[in-house]
Amino acid sequence: MTSDGDDGQAGREATQWLIELRENPDDCSVRARFDAWHAADPANRAAWAETEHLLNLITLTRRAAPVPSSSVLHGGAVDLAKARYHRRPRRLVVGGAVAAIAACLMLVFGPSLLLGLQASYMTSTAEIRSLRLDDGSVVRLAPQSAIDVAFAPAERHIRLLQGEAFFEVVPDASRPFTVESGSVRTTVVGTRFDVRRAPDGIDVTVRDGIVRVSDDDATPPVSERLVAGNHVKVGEGGRVVRTTRSPDETAAWLRGEIVANDQTVADVVDELRRYHRGTIIVADGALARERITGVYKLADPPTALRAVASAHGASVRQITPWLIVLSRH
Repeated sequence: MTSDGDDGQAGREATQWLIELRENPDDCSVRARFDAWHAADPANRAAWAETEHLLNLITLTRRAAPVPSSSVLHGGAVDLAKARYHRRPRRLVVGGAVAAIAACLMLVFGPSLLLGLQASYMTSTAEIRSLRLDDGSVVRLAPQSAIDVAFAPAERHIRLLQGEAFFEVVPDASRPFTVESGSVRTTVVGTRFDVRRAPDGIDVTVRDGIVRVSDDDATPPVSERLVAGNHVKVGEGGRVVRTTRSPDETAAWLRGEIVANDQTVADVVDELRRYHRGTIIVADGALARERITGVYKLADPPTALRAVASAHGASVRQITPWLIVLSRH
């Protein structure tokens, strides 16, 4: 591998070295070639330093210890891949190890286990599931979503525990259909609408029919009447933002698209994460806050991310098939 001094080329080569060092952590010839590449050009050293920084972000995201830097210098180059990926023998202390393992399992899997106990239906990453309920109504669950279904003689009640769902409700005036997400309740008799539980609030969008959105816990209480093309976000403290959209934009994810209207890059990346079986990191806070408008395909998250990045002079590095990093040089 040689560097032509181009930052993009050096970044690609740094990624290749990361993979090769990971696969051959004890190969002296690989290490020698890496040391030579690292010393050959300042652009190579800068690219490797950026790779080290990105891996630190990854480990912090996973709540692990940061990747060592100066403490793992070897032969004038950073022994990063070996420090991060080299497997060490594991020894367990009987008794205490059992408790430690149990604690780790609860830490890692506890939220999912709890969600599984509450949910009637769930979806995983990149999975869309269509459900027909007892009354004939249809629910389409977006990826990484969960609902709890509780029907009674006088009411059809669903809790959206996580994610997003699109509802096609069979009319029944004697049994209102209610979707509860936190303290926000969406009530209909018969219509088609979408509810999304986002980090900054609850989004409700109506494709057709009439929907009532309420939050009795807010001050003052929220009560919004929506018709086809209406969208409302109920945020923290009951703050309400209403907009109008084309009904065809409602639940665009059902046709494999994200329709972004003046959204932040972070918002679009959050949506793409539900369709990527791996990790996506935005390594630049200013880039994450940039606003973007466009239509992006969910079936190919890396291509969608490259389109998002190019609109703001940023780049996408696919370090492995499971790790993608957006950054601005």
